[in-house]
Amino acid sequence: MAEADLKNDLVLVDRRGAVAHLTLNRPEQYNPLSFAMIRALGAALQEVGKDPAVRVIVLGGTGKAFCAGHDLGEMVARPERAFYEELFAACSDLMMALPALPQPVIARVHGTAAAAGCQLVGMCDLAIASDKARFAVSGIAYGLFCSTPSVALVRNMPRKPAMEMLLTGDFIDAATAVALGLINRAVPADRLDDEIAALCAKIISKPAISIARGKQLFYAQSEQPMKAAYRLAEQVMADNMMDAEAREGFCAFLEKRPPSWRQ
Repeated sequence: MAEADLKNDLVLVDRRGAVAHLTLNRPEQYNPLSFAMIRALGAALQEVGKDPAVRVIVLGGTGKAFCAGHDLGEMVARPERAFYEELFAACSDLMMALPALPQPVIARVHGTAAAAGCQLVGMCDLAIASDKARFAVSGIAYGLFCSTPSVALVRNMPRKPAMEMLLTGDFIDAATAVALGLINRAVPADRLDDEIAALCAKIISKPAISIARGKQLFYAQSEQPMKAAYRLAEQVMADNMMDAEAREGFCAFLEKRPPSWRQ
């Protein structure tokens, strides 16, 4: 599906070989997670997630910002508890869909990621940012504690700096985001796409079944006590060893040749 065919859509979908680029497309509003945007992104993720030809998903935004969070105008226009409950539940479902996908999802953060936009970065498997990017959970500045973004924040960085961000709404720069573990690395803006392409190529060079099994296990075990986590990991490793790709990888290493994956 060509990007040009989707120029009026909320989410642009551009498949480049084994990489699907999903781009939030409301630049004049800084790509807010309106109800419509949440639905559109969820549908796009579901579409590319079930395509075995897609090995990596890259999530970005058009214009100056990555994502400014929820649409404040929409929230003010609908002062109904039922609406807020539905909106926040839909957003939470979207966030939880990211780690559930079989493919790794990389956040391409070229600009500001605020509130639910920062949450979106935290829920992606990997994140690479421009060194000019900024991050905040800024709801408290408007009287709203970023409760749902805090779920992602505390799972990516230490508690005290996470709490400081939540209590103050202050922005942190990309270098600080790297140091705290919110993103993998920050690079000059003119190197951002090359850096992401190189990371995608490394992932694509590995067998898809092993990546999918490993990603699922990574999140499943992280919420369990150590003993239960090891028991689960043992079973997943045994399952993985029964895959043809693992046998090929081991044999290739022993035979001192490059592996020949089925993908």
